Amino acid sequence: VLPLGAQTKGPLFPQLSPAASTSQAIGTTVVSVSYHRPAVKGRTIWGGLVPYGKVWRLGANEATTISFSDPVTVNGQKVPAGTYALFAIPNPERWTLILNKRWKQIGAYEYDPAQDQLRFDVKPKTTPATEWLTFEVYPAGYGTAYVDLYWEKLRVSFIVEVDVDELTSKRMRAAMAANPNDWKLFADAAIFSAEQEIHLGEALAWADKAMKLNPGPQSQEARARVLYVLRREGEAIKAMEKALNEAKAKKMSATVYGPMESTLGQWKRNGAGK
Repeated sequence: VLPLGAQTKGPLFPQLSPAASTSQAIGTTVVSVSYHRPAVKGRTIWGGLVPYGKVWRLGANEATTISFSDPVTVNGQKVPAGTYALFAIPNPERWTLILNKRWKQIGAYEYDPAQDQLRFDVKPKTTPATEWLTFEVYPAGYGTAYVDLYWEKLRVSFIVEVDVDELTSKRMRAAMAANPNDWKLFADAAIFSAEQEIHLGEALAWADKAMKLNPGPQSQEARARVLYVLRREGEAIKAMEKALNEAKAKKMSATVYGPMESTLGQWKRNGAGK
């Protein structure tokens, strides 16, 4: 048996409102919520255990926190990367949600409105009963996610938006500058740009550099995908055919040549190059 001091760093005794967390990636940006989960236990929650018109910690014990690994937009307003205390002022028809820069605090006892990063109003909605307070963060689209609170018979929700393409572009440019001889990095940057149809002039140059550093099937595939988006379909098909044939000749894995084969077939069915 371990001595008491050698046990885990968590609470010594179980909490009536256990700790929980949830997170979701939006592109490469991670949105995380950490909180404690009280139960209804037959009590009157809204206007009872949780008074109307007063700042509430959105859970129990320590203040609930929300973290963003990159700058985001919350309810249409810019929010810097970082961790914030997430508070609410509930009312029957409308809630005010608060992101407060002093994230490490017990409950809302030391809440200071001067530290607010953002306030905005949302309308609660009726849902099936949820015994234990629950947060969810889930994708709503390519660059968006919903943050939802469920408890008792209410749901409160807001949306977080991320400029995925802008953040990815900044990161890949920095990576290419730091690793100018990494052919795969340049090929991946070209493919990403082709998929999102951005930076296409540069994307072709990146694919050409990948070809110069490593004139293999995967570099050729990257170049083909950029050419296709640039509507140079005939050149794209020839480049993809060459990439596919070389990949098979070199006995590369189907995970390498399979996407080439599938894409080439789709292009030809679409009538590209005619």
